[in-house]
This record gives sequence, C-alpha cells and structure tokens, in this order.
Amino acid sequence: MSSQTRTHVHAGAPGQPVVDAPIDVEYLTSTLMEMLRIPSPSGRTDAVMQAVGDHIAALGLPFDLTRRGILRATLQGRTEKVRRAVIVHADTIGLMVKQVKASGRLEVVPVGSHSARFSEGAHVTIFTDDHDRVYTGTVLPLKSSGHTFGDEIDTQGVGWPYVEVRIDEPVSSADDVRALGIEVGDFVALDAAPQLTRGGYVKSRHLDDKAGLAACLAALKALKDADLPLAVTAQFLVTIGEEVGFGATHGLAPDVAELVAVDNAVVAEGQNSREELASIAMLDMTGPFDYHLSRRLHRLACERDIPAVRDVYRHYRSDAAPALEAGIEARHALLGFGLDSSHGHERAHVDGLVALARLLVVYLQSGLTFDDWDQSESGPLADFPSLSVQPADPEPVDRTVVTD
Repeated sequence: MSSQTRTHVHAGAPGQPVVDAPIDVEYLTSTLMEMLRIPSPSGRTDAVMQAVGDHIAALGLPFDLTRRGILRATLQGRTEKVRRAVIVHADTIGLMVKQVKASGRLEVVPVGSHSARFSEGAHVTIFTDDHDRVYTGTVLPLKSSGHTFGDEIDTQGVGWPYVEVRIDEPVSSADDVRALGIEVGDFVALDAAPQLTRGGYVKSRHLDDKAGLAACLAALKALKDADLPLAVTAQFLVTIGEEVGFGATHGLAPDVAELVAVDNAVVAEGQNSREELASIAMLDMTGPFDYHLSRRLHRLACERDIPAVRDVYRHYRSDAAPALEAGIEARHALLGFGLDSSHGHERAHVDGLVALARLLVVYLQSGLTFDDWDQSESGPLADFPSLSVQPADPEPVDRTVVTD
C-alpha cells in the first residue's frame, strides 16, 4: 500500500475547483488502531472522546463538547452559518453486569444490539467504579468443556442467558467477586484485538464505527494539509450513543441544511456493498434517504473515479435517524465503508476506508445540493427545485385493456 492516493482536480462550485486530495493512509491506519484499542461501549465513552479531541485539536479545528459529551468541531467555509454536518459515532457495542452469580461468574446483558453467538470466547475488560481496579475475563457458554458435557456443548441454546463471564481472578463465590469491587451495572468491554494484514484487511471488533471515525479524521487531515477552501461551513459531530439509538439527538447547529452520517456498509449475501469500496445508502429500516443528496454523493464518486456503490439495508439504523426524529430540518444521507460480519467478527479493508475518506473530502468542498433553495428552511412552491430532477408523469386516466 502506498501512503497516499493520487490528487485529481475537477470543477466544483462556480469559480472553485473541487480537489480529490491525497489521503494519508499511514495516519488513517495508525489512528484506527489507536481508537480500536480504547474501550468505549455506549455509556462509557469519555476516554475515547479525549483521544478524538486530541486529534481534532492537532488539526487546528475549534470544537466543544455538549453536556453529555458529544464533540462538535467547525470547518469554516464561505458561509457565515453552519450549513452542513458530518456525523460519526465513537461508541461501540458492549456488555454490562446483570448479576454476580453464586459460582463467582458474571451474568451479562448486551449494551447495543448484538448476538451472544459472537461473544462466546471473547476476551473482555471489566471496569469497576474504582478506576484502579480493572479486571480481565472471558465470555463462555454455560457448558464450555466438552470433556465434561460431551455433545451437550453443541446442543445448548444460543443467547445471553446461556453465557457467563469467567473472571481472571481466584474467585469461587459472589462474595469473592464483590470483594474485587465488581458490582451489578459495571461495564464489560469486548476486547477489540485489532489486526492489519499484509493485504490491507483490518480484522477487529468495533470497526463499527471506529473505522468510520478514522476515515473522517483522515479526510479532515487531507483538507487541512492541502489547505482546501470549503464552499459551505460544516460541522463535524462525534456522537456517543448511536449503538443504543440516541446518538445525534442533540448538538447539531440550527441552520444545518444537509447532514451525512458515516457508518458501516453491510457486506453480506444479498448486499451490494464490498469491503474495498465506499457505499452510499439509498434506504435503511427507517425509510429512504434524501433522494437528491444521496444521488449527488453517488454522482460525485462516479465523476472522480472513487470506488463506491449504492446499497439498501433492511435491518439497519444510523445517526441520521435520531437527528431527524429530534426535529432537524435537513436533507440526510449515509456514507459507509464495507464491513463484513457487522457486530460480529468484523473485517474491513483499507481501500474501502480510503475511498470513503476521498468521497468526504470531495463532498466537503462542494456546495449544497441546491445552493439557493437550501439556504432557508422553507420557501414558495414556485421556487421548489424538485421537478427539474425528480419528475413523475401522471398515470393514464384509463388503463383498461380492451381485447379483440
């Protein structure tokens, strides 16, 4: 892999070319590995947000944090008001202690939506309220020894009632566990164990959405390194509750006209997404994304030879959904990096992350979808631009077929 991609220049907003700036792949991968190694299950994200803040500060971008901890950075463009937002999340799936068992093991429940099937055998880190008392362990099926249970290890059920956490301490009772300081409600993080292969694959838990976060930071670095002007002032929002459904419920600037969520693009049978590509979502479980913005993003990719495809996701929800549900009046879209086995044994490819970063660089330099119309929340019907790009001829009055 080379450390940078090629530079291309194309026409963008009037009087301002859009540059396909080089992406620093070494920065992208090193940042990704750094973020993956910081545990951040939803509800316990302060440490990773400190790291994200350090990167934003190093890029020289002004930013603040909301009361709950969402990070908001500003990318100054030619507009006085913030008109655009790119949203990515730093929280991940995880576990929480439900019960300290009499055996000295832990019953756990999921934080975020994921199957116990993919947690069996996972190494974990257990956080107590005492920051100096952190423990390791392993998620195991209730019947984990074939030498004891024989074929029953293959016939027991799959689900959270059928697994437990074995703590790496000499404990054999609930009292032993409580003496360690472990209590109900403590967070249990699934260890990421990231690996970068010679062929460019990244294998790790929590690529959703640490890989998206690294791609976003690499895009911001590319814009800064090339000193590229932005047509529209943009907000970069890093949320901390996407995996539990309330990521982008607050923090967005009031004048945002369009927002783009960045998250994984599901790679599986029946999906169009691939690990080496970026993806533009057309629809997820909450409904279609904005017609004009989604197609414009795909057109930007095609015009600049950025490898990207369109896709549709049936069991999927991103930060765009809570933002719209919270009342933001904006066009919305979803960009992703190809991810195999999402919320399981995840794998992505550096090429897909670079493609995503390139598309973000091009998008952030461009104007709004409809530069004039999108400056305001509302306007007269006569000025509404949709018919020029989304016509729909009326159905025939009479569809009756008369046979001879």
